[in-house]
Amino acid sequence: MKIVIVGGSFGGLTTAFDLRRLLNDREHEITVISKERRFIFIPSLPWVAMGQKSLSDISFDLDKPLANKKIKFVEASVQRIDPEQRTVVTEAEVYDYDYLVIATGHRSANEAVPGLGPFDGPGHSLMSPPEAEEARDAWKAFMENPGPVVVGCAPGASCIGPAYEFVFEIHHMLKLRKIRHKVPIVFVTPEPFLGHFGVGGFGKARQFFEGEFEQRDIRYCTSAEVLEITDSFVSIADERIFDSRYSLIIPSLAGIKAVADSPNLSNPKGFIPVDEHYRHNDFSNIYAVGVAVALPPVEETPVPVNFPKTGHMTEQMAKIAARNIAADIRGGEKSADHLIAECIMDMGDQAAHMVANPIRPPRNVSKMSKGRRWLWAKKFFANYYLWKVRHGATRSPKWVW
Repeated sequence: MKIVIVGGSFGGLTTAFDLRRLLNDREHEITVISKERRFIFIPSLPWVAMGQKSLSDISFDLDKPLANKKIKFVEASVQRIDPEQRTVVTEAEVYDYDYLVIATGHRSANEAVPGLGPFDGPGHSLMSPPEAEEARDAWKAFMENPGPVVVGCAPGASCIGPAYEFVFEIHHMLKLRKIRHKVPIVFVTPEPFLGHFGVGGFGKARQFFEGEFEQRDIRYCTSAEVLEITDSFVSIADERIFDSRYSLIIPSLAGIKAVADSPNLSNPKGFIPVDEHYRHNDFSNIYAVGVAVALPPVEETPVPVNFPKTGHMTEQMAKIAARNIAADIRGGEKSADHLIAECIMDMGDQAAHMVANPIRPPRNVSKMSKGRRWLWAKKFFANYYLWKVRHGATRSPKWVW
């Protein structure tokens, strides 16, 4: 049996390692195809942008860990997928499969906001390693001549958390440099209220973030539709304009081109429709996990806010998909479970721990707490996660995000 997994990040690696544990290597060949040769711990990109970490600190090469588990690794960019012929086409070769797992992540739709670069406009982002490094270099230059800052998210964004982290981190850095008084900060978000996060909010998140922003003199605008970013201002839909010398805006996301261009595979945005088992609605031998999956928003909002997909949630999807592929092959019942969200948000000198179980309301658990211990936990977990994935230890004890 040939199983091909497209993507070498959270979803791809978790699926591959779990499948290898469930299926013996003599009868079942597992291949991971990834355009990146290195796994990068994406949640640490705000630290890269702040200059606290380098990409080498938060990454490792994929070939050896996969080879150790008798999983074939192919470094290649997928051009298209043919679900009828059961093939994955790269720039160099065609791979046939019996089962396919799509864990390709996203494409940042930066073009939706004029000026949201970073490489073809003055706006900065955090949604990929090159963007985080560019944001870091621009921040260093900004610190030589500081001025107003705008941080936030574009309409339709789903990855809201990094914007909050970044605004807390820059406040802390400016305060340490004793130049916070020189830098007015505005946070703009499509969320109808702070702490919505695309999940309708949870617990006392709204009151928590409003209080934290007000304590730090961070001005905020909710239901904000960012229209344009220039090198001197950010404009939003209600004709408000905010001066800005440094603007970091998280874009909305779309499916990658190879998936979007493949026939009958995705919805109009390039995301893949799946059932509760993370199996494609039309092709029973195709599964999808992570950001590539089409998940509807929890509610309509005045300005669109899409459903989030975190690394923690991606792992949960991958484990469910791996169990179900093994059940398809060996026989047995398929499994399904609701997703939970558990994460730690860096706030500069401390961190917030947040839990929403399940992620969609109504919930059994909604809680959050703040403290320096959570910042220590976040730093420890980043290193621990790199270690455990490098060793294929996806069955290791549960740790928070």
